[in-house]
Amino acid sequence: MKITDIRTIVVGNPWKNWVFVVVETSDGISGLGEATGGLQTMPNKEAVEEIKHLAIGKNPLEISNVVDEMYKASFLKITPAISAIEIACWDILGQHLKVPIYQLLGGKVRDKVRVYANGWYSGERTPENFGDKAKALSGRGYTALKFDPFGSEHLRLNKESEIFIKKIIRSVRDAVGPNVELMIEGHKRFNVFEAIKIAKWLDEFDVTWFEDPIDNDDIDSLIHVSRNSPVRIIAGEGFKKYKDFTRFVSSNATDIVNPEVIGIGGISGSVKVAGICSSFDVDLAFHNAESPLKTMTNLQLCGAIKNIYIQECFDEFNADWIEELFPNYQKVKDGYLSIPDRPGLGISINESIAKDHPYNKSNFLRMFKPGWENRKGASGSE
Repeated sequence: MKITDIRTIVVGNPWKNWVFVVVETSDGISGLGEATGGLQTMPNKEAVEEIKHLAIGKNPLEISNVVDEMYKASFLKITPAISAIEIACWDILGQHLKVPIYQLLGGKVRDKVRVYANGWYSGERTPENFGDKAKALSGRGYTALKFDPFGSEHLRLNKESEIFIKKIIRSVRDAVGPNVELMIEGHKRFNVFEAIKIAKWLDEFDVTWFEDPIDNDDIDSLIHVSRNSPVRIIAGEGFKKYKDFTRFVSSNATDIVNPEVIGIGGISGSVKVAGICSSFDVDLAFHNAESPLKTMTNLQLCGAIKNIYIQECFDEFNADWIEELFPNYQKVKDGYLSIPDRPGLGISINESIAKDHPYNKSNFLRMFKPGWENRKGASGSE
């Protein structure tokens, strides 16, 4: 079997353009991968075009060789383009052998994985709205919710903002009760001093973690914040090297990390990170702020990796047409996602629907402008 072509499909999801990769083969099997990256849509798409000649003509079943060629040509860097092609090759391998990818990673260790909802808090930024939406999700079986209550704040909070943000978190906690986990997203907003200050008062709300409170690739500072925080600090989505995970988890700074599969080399890279973390008794909660295709990729990993704490999921809060785009993706049921048993990733894409939703330069979130939580994208002028 040989790779005959590699194509990209860009889909204009309102809050983030999605970049998909299709790897085609001489045997007629096609594999899917994802290279989504926020405002990196066009760079990531063109990066696939730039390196695809290194993979065309090679055997997609020899995944390590394909990846090694691209990795070395990229001056020893892992990129979303490489990860997307790598994931697509695993999809091809699974389809060729007629087994799900988790079977190729040692077999299934769980039938389903608990998820935490994200992207659920659109609408008016008030304590009442946050509380009402959280209560509704709890009623549908979710046992964990993540949210960013900080609005458009940057670096530090004034007293008025701090009081208001505490009201939002208190409303959510009161609405869902003590048995639902709350994860607080920091989106890299704060400096070290402010992050520690916030972490101390977050403790009163019994939060499971405070995620990316500062620059999420500044490992030394993350360790410092963690050692001065009464609540768990997690990071990992910003790590680009395996030794970054080793440094972070070997410091005993946390017992959960959130790797980004697209950022660390796809399926193979994620398994390497899982091994590193397992040796320090650290669990994984894979980052997942992309498409249902990415969710399906993460589910294959969750099916095979033992040290999984929970899985992030936005999918229930996407536009209605997503179900037509991906007619066979897994949906959350009672707060869990089942591990799919179909060959490969177990998902297909409807390319005619993709054409109905083209790239739009305004499909991104302005994280430091009021109202970004509505995930409607920027204005057409931006």
